[in-house]
Amino acid sequence: MFCNCLAVGAGGALGAVCRYGMSLLPVLQRGAFPLPTLLTNLLGAILIGLVVGAGQRWANLSPTLLLFLRVGGCGGFTTFSTFSLESLVLLEDGRPVLFGGYVLLSVTLCLAGVWLGKHLIA
Repeated sequence: MFCNCLAVGAGGALGAVCRYGMSLLPVLQRGAFPLPTLLTNLLGAILIGLVVGAGQRWANLSPTLLLFLRVGGCGGFTTFSTFSLESLVLLEDGRPVLFGGYVLLSVTLCLAGVWLGKHLIA
């Protein structure tokens, strides 16, 4: 358990540093569109897909390594990757109503949460 927590923490730190690095790339600093965040979310979604796929394809991969990569690394890089994976699993499991509800609620409630948090401080 403790080893798993360390793996997630180390992966999370690495993911957060990589996310910050993405925001510093000069090529992404053009215009008002939040391109760094969009590309970070896209890259994170691709990475979590690769990690999950690798875990399914090679069953002998260390569960601790998978925690480091999926929960820590991808989660620290962007939690949108986890949201995307969970949404896809709902679709693949033949649960389109849960998929739609999850996506709609996640986007709506999180936007409302940011608005609320900003206005509670003001």
